[in-house]
Amino acid sequence: MHYEGGCHCGRIAFAFESGEPISGALSCNCSICRRRGSLLWFGPRDAFELKSDPAELESYRFNTGHIDHHHCRVCGVAPFSEAQDPRTGVPTVAVNLRCVPALDLDALAVTHYDGAGR
Repeated sequence: MHYEGGCHCGRIAFAFESGEPISGALSCNCSICRRRGSLLWFGPRDAFELKSDPAELESYRFNTGHIDHHHCRVCGVAPFSEAQDPRTGVPTVAVNLRCVPALDLDALAVTHYDGAGR
């Protein structure tokens, strides 16, 4: 399934593919996800395409520094993060589904993840 999204001001645009229609999201309570209110979908980085100039992004790392939390330089919206899956080493993307307008967020099954306790 093909999805497109972006930040509030439109400088960051992206597209990604999922094998099936997205029906669920992960809500993490770690210090950054809780503050951002992210609803996340995880997938392989090679299924994700940044359609904007990467120079429009700012990145933030904290704690162990292994996740690049990206946000728009202009509006501050955080549409996605990138890291390597710690189990497999495969490059992974975490898309903030709140930045994908075609999705009905109320229809998603939300799984809560205790990122604060890790």
